[in-house]
Amino acid sequence: MEWTITAGRPVYLQLIEQLELAIVTGVYPPGSRVPPVRELAAEAGVNPNTMQRALQELETRGLLQTQRTAGRTVTQDTELLDHLRRERALVLAQSFLQQMRDLGFSKQEVREILEHSATKEEG
Repeated sequence: MEWTITAGRPVYLQLIEQLELAIVTGVYPPGSRVPPVRELAAEAGVNPNTMQRALQELETRGLLQTQRTAGRTVTQDTELLDHLRRERALVLAQSFLQQMRDLGFSKQEVREILEHSATKEEG
């Protein structure tokens, strides 16, 4: 997994966001095993305690489950995963629409741009 840690925001929050994205996009599919804390921490270049904190938060949110013999696994609650995926899409859409308004585009112009872009991508 590719990690991006930037200054100015708590590292554990960035880890939570990136792990959540990996889960909802299927990098770690429902029911799959998540690598151990030390392995993930080494990949991300962070302290294992920081990674542990992020993983515990994901457990609290119901995205991960701890199995005594199997380590941590991704939830199999596909409704929860779909809900989170849609929430992320809504945030992206709102940000996009705000940027388009800032550029001075009307709702109709935005629709036309999106339709044109989708058509171009299909063909």
